[in-house]
Amino acid sequence: MGKAKNPRRVADNEAMAKLRMLRTSPQKLNLVAAMIRGKKVERALTDLTFSKKRIAADVKKCLQSAIANAENNHNLDVDELIVSEAYVGKNLIMKRGRPRARGRFGKIVKPFSQLTITVRQVEDQANG
Repeated sequence: MGKAKNPRRVADNEAMAKLRMLRTSPQKLNLVAAMIRGKKVERALTDLTFSKKRIAADVKKCLQSAIANAENNHNLDVDELIVSEAYVGKNLIMKRGRPRARGRFGKIVKPFSQLTITVRQVEDQANG
């Protein structure tokens, strides 16, 4: 007897990828995530490729992982995928410091973030 299979966290027409411990603040990461929300995956990949933001390369890698999960694990059609969700969460914060004048201590925080991207298969529409 084995253990029962875990239920899926997303719907049958969806696939998901998570990226943890990204060395950037959630606020900066959310700017890039907002750029791809609701777009078709090919358009989102193009936008991330030509973005000037440093973290865009990591977001692109996560999106490619979500697309691969959709294709290989859930048998979804890549041409009909859109980015249904892209949300950002806080992670660990490294606390560092720097000596300042008159015996004081300047606090430096180095935040980490995590990113979750969900892609959904939608049927082609004429006005899409």
